[in-house]
Amino acid sequence: MISTIQLFLWLLLLAEGRVVDSDSTIADPTKGFVALPLTSSHMKVQWPYDLRKEERYSFANGVHTLRVYSNDKPFKQHSPTKPRTEVHITGYDYSSGVWQFEGHGFVPSGTSGVCIMQVFGASEHASTLMVRVYGGNLAIYRSKVLPDIYDRWFRLNVIHNVDDGEVMVYVDTSLVYKGPGHGGKSHYFKFGVYAQNDDSRLMESRWKGIKILRKK
Repeated sequence: MISTIQLFLWLLLLAEGRVVDSDSTIADPTKGFVALPLTSSHMKVQWPYDLRKEERYSFANGVHTLRVYSNDKPFKQHSPTKPRTEVHITGYDYSSGVWQFEGHGFVPSGTSGVCIMQVFGASEHASTLMVRVYGGNLAIYRSKVLPDIYDRWFRLNVIHNVDDGEVMVYVDTSLVYKGPGHGGKSHYFKFGVYAQNDDSRLMESRWKGIKILRKK
């Protein structure tokens, strides 16, 4: 049940244009885009530096499974960042144009305080966009945009229009977020689990059907 305070905050974000009515659907967010070749050579896995990759990442039957614990080490020694197990899409860094990430994600119940997908690169921050999970809610940074994300497959489409300085997020073809870009000279996509504030002990996400697309 949504509390009065939660409803007020959602309406405030909607009025500011940071949350979009979930009825805003289109037939296919990828229309007008071209899918680019994507193989395992484009997927660079990052995981806690003191462990074997297989302890935190697996790929089987077309599904990437990524896990990390809140007390894990960072992905490299002396890094001040929090624990992560992420896939960095390489070979498709971009600085202009309109680009899109598509993937089918699954977040098990209990995973919280974690970034599951990001558009890396910005002028004043590390990222232009972070898609996070808090207590079963999907959020853009800390702003909740969609409830009940646990224990189900969902289709995530993130469009980054660098030229117009705009980012759009679709879940199951519904537009759930539209906001400004944050500048930056170079960008790329990442998915997995990257601990944030109020992180759960275990964080996990699963992904399949990953695509990188570019506007024609």
